[in-house]
Amino acid sequence: MQLKILWPGKTRNRSLKELQDLYLKKINKLESCEVIETKEARGLPERAENKILTKEAQGLEKHLKDDYIVCLFDKGKEMNSREFAYFLEEKGSNSTRPITFIAGGFLGLADEILKKAHFLLSLSKMTLSHELTRVVLLEQIYRALAIKHGRQYAK
Repeated sequence: MQLKILWPGKTRNRSLKELQDLYLKKINKLESCEVIETKEARGLPERAENKILTKEAQGLEKHLKDDYIVCLFDKGKEMNSREFAYFLEEKGSNSTRPITFIAGGFLGLADEILKKAHFLLSLSKMTLSHELTRVVLLEQIYRALAIKHGRQYAK
């Protein structure tokens, strides 16, 4: 199984970046996973939401080929950890194409990216900062892979 994770911009919070790196290292011991940080739309006023989303979408689209695309979206499907593990197992074993997770920036994802998604996933009904979302996503991917590989992980 090949996993890719895309998001615009770098994680600025050092503590969250350290957690991201920790989980990415753990994931890569189980499956191949690559995090790609695309260009963040900077220098635009926050009220220019459409321009920001469009610019970030262009950066994300450059990394999409024949991937199975999972977009993080607040109105997406919620799963518990076992369901998510089964989801990854099913999608990973039934295809040779990478499973690509896309997390948005502080404004979320543009409609053109959401329309490309094969699956919309919600990590929580609560709103999480985009940087914290990255850590939660990586932790849940690691947890799902640990379940898949029969490893013990805290409940």
